[in-house]
Amino acid sequence: MMLQALAGPQPLQPRTPDVHHRFVVGLLGSGIAGSLTPGLHEAEADRLGVAYTYRIIDLDALGGQPGRSAELVRSAAELGYDGLNVTHPSKQLVQDGLDELSPDARILGAVNTITFHGGRAVGHNTDHTGFIGGFRAGLHSAPINSVVQVGAGGAGAAVAYALLNAGAGHLVIADIEADRAESLAARLAPHFPNSEVVAARTDAIAGTIRTADGLVNTTPIGMTGHPGTPVDPHLLHPGLWVADVIYRPLETALVTAAREKGCAVLDGGRMVVGQAAAAFELFTGIPADPDHMLAAFHRAVSASHSDQKDGSRR
Repeated sequence: MMLQALAGPQPLQPRTPDVHHRFVVGLLGSGIAGSLTPGLHEAEADRLGVAYTYRIIDLDALGGQPGRSAELVRSAAELGYDGLNVTHPSKQLVQDGLDELSPDARILGAVNTITFHGGRAVGHNTDHTGFIGGFRAGLHSAPINSVVQVGAGGAGAAVAYALLNAGAGHLVIADIEADRAESLAARLAPHFPNSEVVAARTDAIAGTIRTADGLVNTTPIGMTGHPGTPVDPHLLHPGLWVADVIYRPLETALVTAAREKGCAVLDGGRMVVGQAAAAFELFTGIPADPDHMLAAFHRAVSASHSDQKDGSRR
């Protein structure tokens, strides 16, 4: 399928609101049976009085074949879905099933939201808007003159784009794989001529962290099953703000260490809620309220923790 880029830089374009429409959307990815996303979307729809069903399309339950991602996108369109959210490992693989890409999705090379409307399947990326929306809400006065980002994968690409789009003057993208950091920096730099984008190895950024305004972790380090911190906690200092995109758990080792050092911190909850709110509006044409969705998210996280504790007692 020949992909077309949507014309020019432009904001996300949601569909025309229709309060009588019964929306059906889904999440495509692997290992997503326990995702909090369906409940997050459906709670906001209930609050707004919108008929809305959110389904899981788990590749693991379908034989674990990521190569079917594009095929499943086309099937969802044929079955009358209004849209899909997309997560690992399908953010690149779905693109063969699309008709168009938004400008940001084309630059980032990753799609996390697909809309089906007017016979067209359009790929978007709301990860970057989710991050910067959460950043402005949670760290609204934090400077971004000099920022160090650890991680140059899919989440890293979205966060780097968000920071540069927001006006970051000097961004260091670090990764344990130098080639990956260099590739991302080279891809983004031409789009932001007024910013300096530098690639580095993760083990060579100690000096930069000491003089930076902020530090962002976009690696899996700190996630459940991936313990630790992406940088030495001794490098953290009170003049540094620290953000983490991980939301399972919300209180990562990095966030905890940053709090203890007196840093302003941002956990991954606001990013996941921000991208979900942007996707909800794309699907329905109706603006979501990030604050209400954040409250619903925290309730879901608390309930999940309670269930785990109850399960451990049985």
